[in-house]
Amino acid sequence: MSRVGKYPVEIPAGVQVAIVGSLLTAKGKLGELTLPLTDHIDAKVEGNLVSVAPRTKEAQARMMWGTTRALIANMVKGVSDGFTKSLEITGTGYRAAVNGANLEINLGFSHPVIYPVPAGIKISCERPTSIKVEGVDKRLVGQVASEIRAFRPPEPYKGKGARYTDEVVRRKEGKKK
Repeated sequence: MSRVGKYPVEIPAGVQVAIVGSLLTAKGKLGELTLPLTDHIDAKVEGNLVSVAPRTKEAQARMMWGTTRALIANMVKGVSDGFTKSLEITGTGYRAAVNGANLEINLGFSHPVIYPVPAGIKISCERPTSIKVEGVDKRLVGQVASEIRAFRPPEPYKGKGARYTDEVVRRKEGKKK
C-alpha cells in the first residue's frame, strides 16, 4: 500500500491542471509541464485537488501510484514556484560565466569547459565561483546541475572542484613525512 499515493495533491492559486486522455497538463505562471499517465493509474481533478488511485491490485499499479503522485506534486510546485540548485566552485583560478546560451567554466583544465544551456533552464552566476540552475522541471534542473558538477567533482584532499552548496565534502589527511 502506498503511503505517498493516498494523499491528494493540492493545486495552488494560479495553477490549472487538466487531464485529457492519458496526458496530465499543469499550467502556471512559470510555464507548462505535461505528464503521460500509465494504464495502471487513474487520476482525477476535483476542485483544487488532484487524486491518484491504482486501477488494479497488481504490484506494478501500486508502484506507479506513489510515483505518479510525486511526479504530479513536482509538476504543480514547478509551474508555481520553480526549482533551484546552487553549485559552488572551489579552487585557484576556477570560475564560471554565462556567455549567451552557453556556460563557460574554467576548472583547471588546459581549456575552458563550454556547457550549452538546455531549453527550459536558466543559469546565472552572481559571483564567479557560484552557479545557480533554475527551472520548472525538477528532473531537468537536477540533471543539469549534476552534469555541471561531473566536469570536476570535489576531491577529498584540498576540496577543489564543483559541488552543491549544501554538499559536505569529507576531507582526508594528506601524506605524512
